[in-house]
Amino acid sequence: MQKKQNLLALVLLLPSIVVLGMFVFYPMIKTFWLSTQLTDLMGNPIKFVGFKNFINLFHSDSFMTSITVTMIFVIATSIFTLLCAYFLAILASKKMRGMGFFRTIFSATMGISVTVASILWLFMFNPQIGLFSKVLAALHLPDVNWLSDPVWALVAIIGTTVWMNIGFAFLILLGAVQAIPTDLYQVADLNGASKWLRLRKITLPATEPTLFFVMVVTLINAFQTFGQVDILTAGGPDYHTNLLVYSIYQDAFVNHTIGRASAESVVLTVIIMIFTFIQFYLNKRKAAKYAG
Repeated sequence: MQKKQNLLALVLLLPSIVVLGMFVFYPMIKTFWLSTQLTDLMGNPIKFVGFKNFINLFHSDSFMTSITVTMIFVIATSIFTLLCAYFLAILASKKMRGMGFFRTIFSATMGISVTVASILWLFMFNPQIGLFSKVLAALHLPDVNWLSDPVWALVAIIGTTVWMNIGFAFLILLGAVQAIPTDLYQVADLNGASKWLRLRKITLPATEPTLFFVMVVTLINAFQTFGQVDILTAGGPDYHTNLLVYSIYQDAFVNHTIGRASAESVVLTVIIMIFTFIQFYLNKRKAAKYAG
C-alpha cells in the first residue's frame, strides 16, 4: 500500500517536475556552467576558465557601479512602493461615497504595460514639453535634466517603477486591511484610542503577514526591472542607471559575452537569495518572539 501511494504521488508530481526541470532547473544549471566558460560571439563555450569571469566582474568598475546602483534602486523602490501602497490601502478602506472610483484609479497601473508606462513617463520627463519641466518653470525653479543627470536619472527610474508597482501592492494590502474585523476598531474608539494608536496596535499587526509577502514580491520585482531602464535611459548616463539585469542584457545580446553575462546572472541570483533569506529570517524571528 505504501509503495502504491508513493508511486501515485510520483505520477502526480511528474508533470510539475518535468516543467520545472525544463524551464527552471536546466536553465539554472546551464547558466552556472556557462559562467565558467569563455564563449565565442554565438555563445558557444570554447574554453573552461573556472571563476575567472567572476574575478573579472568584481575588478570591473562598471559592474561595481551596477551593483551599487542596483542596491540603491531596489531598497528605495521597495520602501516607497510599500509605504505609498499601504497609505493608499488604508485611505481606500474607508467607507465613503465614491471610494470605488479611487480604488480603481489606485490599482489602474496593473493594467498598463511596462512599455506604455515608460513611454508615458518619457514624455513627462522631456525637458522641452514634459510636465515636470512645465511645473518647475511655473514655480520659477531651475530646470532639471531628468534623464541626463546621473542623480536625477536614477530618481526618475525609481519614481517610474514605484508608480508602476503600486497597483499590485495596493490591491493586496487593501484586501488585508479590509479583512480586519471592525469590532476591533469599535472597541478602540470606545477606549478613546487615537488614529496613530489604532494603526500601531491594530492595523499593522493584523496586516503584517501581508506586508511581508508584498515586501518580498516587490523586492524581487525591483531586482528584475528592465523595461523602464531600456526605454528611459538605456543604462546611462555613465552607468548610473545600469541596473544589474540591464547589464546582463547588454553583455549577453549587445557585447555577445555570454560567459560574463552568465556570471552576472549567478551573482544576481545569489543576491536575491540573500535578501529573501534575510527577510524570511527576520520574519521567522519576529513570529517566534510573538509566540514566546
